[in-house]
Amino acid sequence: MKAIILAAGVGKRLWEVTQHRPKCLIEIGGRSLLRRYLESLVSVGIRRAEIVVGYKQEMIREAVEQDACGVDVKFLVNEQFHRGSISSLWIARTALDDDTIVMDADVLFHQEILRRLVSSPSENALLMDESVKQTGEECMVVAVGGRVVALTKNMPERYDYAGEGVGFLRVRHADTPRVVSSLRSHIDRGSWDMEYEDALRQYFQDVRVGYERIGGLPWTEIDFIEDVKKAELEVLPRL
Repeated sequence: MKAIILAAGVGKRLWEVTQHRPKCLIEIGGRSLLRRYLESLVSVGIRRAEIVVGYKQEMIREAVEQDACGVDVKFLVNEQFHRGSISSLWIARTALDDDTIVMDADVLFHQEILRRLVSSPSENALLMDESVKQTGEECMVVAVGGRVVALTKNMPERYDYAGEGVGFLRVRHADTPRVVSSLRSHIDRGSWDMEYEDALRQYFQDVRVGYERIGGLPWTEIDFIEDVKKAELEVLPRL
């Protein structure tokens, strides 16, 4: 198993910080998010990772060169990093050569969260924080009949369970062509400004994707300044 870390974006909503460094290099408790990712991967036995870089990529490369935490790291460059996140996952399609954990690079999380995904009986799986109800920006994992039908900010009218998605997706190697096909249907239409989550709708229809509930475990996605404060004051003390 390997990891693909999507770290190319500018992080415009956090420009106060990201004008100086990529979002994955924000330090919480004296360690960058990226370092925490690499340490967490090692803790669950994953020692191969490909990082999709773009904005201020030289800073990310330098951080990895200084200490990759025992992970064999390679880089993929997204020259269209100012576009939607679909552009980064599209670049990463060439790296889907094993069972893979696809990870957004802007989450502070307890290592147990990643462990649940890696050890899930579902070879294709998402993480669902069922304790979170959508109030606006949350990207929700939506499940019907025990399988994920959508990962989206636009909730359907009917579903069985829903909760905020953590931003990590486990993909079985044999099912990666379905991921690529789902993305391609949007890329061929020139939909470069969309988020990859919505571009996976066909994949969720074609492949049975399970979910692991992680409600109660500490984590936060970091999009705004208030998220940095939440990470430092509420999440970090519980890690």
